[in-house]
Amino acid sequence: MLRNLYDWVLHWAETPYGIWALFLLAFAESSFFPVPPDILLIALAVAIPKKSLKYAMVCSVGSVLGGCFGYLIGWQFMAGIGEKIISFYNLTDKIEYIQALYMQYDAWAISIAGFTPIPYKIFTISAGAFDINFSVFIIASILSRSARFFLVGGLIYFFGAGIQAFIDKYFNQLAIAFTVLLVAGFVIIKYLF
Repeated sequence: MLRNLYDWVLHWAETPYGIWALFLLAFAESSFFPVPPDILLIALAVAIPKKSLKYAMVCSVGSVLGGCFGYLIGWQFMAGIGEKIISFYNLTDKIEYIQALYMQYDAWAISIAGFTPIPYKIFTISAGAFDINFSVFIIASILSRSARFFLVGGLIYFFGAGIQAFIDKYFNQLAIAFTVLLVAGFVIIKYLF
């Protein structure tokens, strides 16, 4: 089933509706859909590398707005819709752990989830359910989701289609390395200032 979804997402890159599909996919993935938008972002960017940054922006905006929808689901509809989405992904037991992360790290939890391959939808829904400060949520989402998608778009923009195989093969490692560097940067800033 996931392979069929993957192929269906990729087919949008070959249509004139690719950019709209990218926006909708990024929106849906941040709140309920299982396929990450990176797949379509890479396909579109490889097809026209000069538009890679534009595609990254569309993906970022769609993802942040979808995250707001996920927040709304958690905030207003956790008992009905939110719990069903979380149980669909078999992550019900992770909710307590995510709540502990929010209580301890707040924006850091959102930022790390927004950038890494961790299912972002779980964090958006739980942020609303746990009533995380919406301004903090938005800022962390904008920074982390933009960093994720502009990293992919920027690599393709500067290195062309040849970078696709590298991104596909090492995306998780690149995301982890960037997250470690991001956290280290904040720790250094905290102790220097």
